[in-house]
Amino acid sequence: MYVSPNLIQVHQFTNLLRTEAEAINRVAQQIELEKVEQALTLLAKCPGKVILAGVGKSGIIAQKIAATLNSIGTLAVSLHPCDALHGDLGIVTAADVAVVLSNSGETEELVSLTSAFKHRQVPIIAIVGNVGSTLARKADVFLDATVDREACPLNLAPTTSTTVALAIGDALAMTLMQMRGITAESFAYNHPAGRLGKRLTIKVGDLMHCGDRNPTLAPEASWIEIVSGISCGGLGAVNIVDELGNLLGLITDGDLRRWMEKVQLSQLATLKAKKLMTKNPIVVTPDLLAYDALKIMEERPSQIDVLPIVDIQGCCLGLIRLHDLVGSGLS
Repeated sequence: MYVSPNLIQVHQFTNLLRTEAEAINRVAQQIELEKVEQALTLLAKCPGKVILAGVGKSGIIAQKIAATLNSIGTLAVSLHPCDALHGDLGIVTAADVAVVLSNSGETEELVSLTSAFKHRQVPIIAIVGNVGSTLARKADVFLDATVDREACPLNLAPTTSTTVALAIGDALAMTLMQMRGITAESFAYNHPAGRLGKRLTIKVGDLMHCGDRNPTLAPEASWIEIVSGISCGGLGAVNIVDELGNLLGLITDGDLRRWMEKVQLSQLATLKAKKLMTKNPIVVTPDLLAYDALKIMEERPSQIDVLPIVDIQGCCLGLIRLHDLVGSGLS
C-alpha cells in the first residue's frame, strides 16, 4: 500500500544526509595522519596490484574503490573473501598490497583471508570501524573509520559506515593520483569513451572526410562543376586546389547562394571557382585535437561550418564539418 511521506519524514531525509556528511568530517579529524602516510607509501610502492576485499556492503564498496584505482591507472581487483578461500587466492602474489574493509573488523571470512595474505607476505591496509578488532591487529596499517551510528533509523543497515569507508578509499585514490602526477591526458587514456577522453584523444584525422568524400576542383572550374562537386561530396563545401594539390580556397553552399543573389542568371555560366572561393581560409591539420577544431569553429563572431584539412606543406587532405565534431560527443 502506498503511503505518502509527511513533512517530518521529508525533513528527516536531509537530516540523514547531514548525518553522513558529519561522520565523514569527524573521521577527517580523528584519523591518524601517520597511518595515512604509511598506507599511501604501501600503495605508491606497490609493484603489483591492489587487492580490495570486503563482505556484504563492504564488498560493494571494495568494488567501487578498485574501479576508482583502475581509472587512475593503478591496477586493482576486487576479491571476494569466500571465492578467494576456495581457489581465487591464486591471483594474489607477494608483489601485491591488500586493502580490506570491515566495519566490525571481525568478519570471519575476511579474518581468514587476512591470514592467507600474511602467509603470502602481502602487506595489508585495513579500513575498519573498530580499531581494537582482529583485522586492525592483523593489518600492517589500519585506518580508523569509526562512526557513532548508522544513518539507518534502526542503527542496523550499513549506511554511514559504508559512506565513510568509501570516502577514505576515494581520498587514498585521489591522493595517490596526485603523488603519481596523473594529468588530464593520462586520465583520459583510461576513459576514451567519456567526454573528457574524447576531447583529449580524438584528433581531426580520426573524423575528417577524405578520398572520394573530399572532391577537389581546379580554380578554373565552372559553376556547374562546383555545384556537382559539392553535391557529390555531400559535405556542403568543396576545396579548390592547384595542380600540385595545394589548397587555394574553399567554396561552401552558402557561398553559392550568396553569389546567386549578386549576379544575373546569364552570368552564372562565366563564373569560375577562383572568383567564388574564399581565399586562404582557416585550416587545420589532421593531428590537431578534434576538440580544438570544434572551438575554432564555434568561438567566432560568425560560426564556421566546415574546415579544410591540410598537411604542414599546405597540401589539401580533406574536410571536416562542425556536424562531425558535435556528433562525435565532444561538446
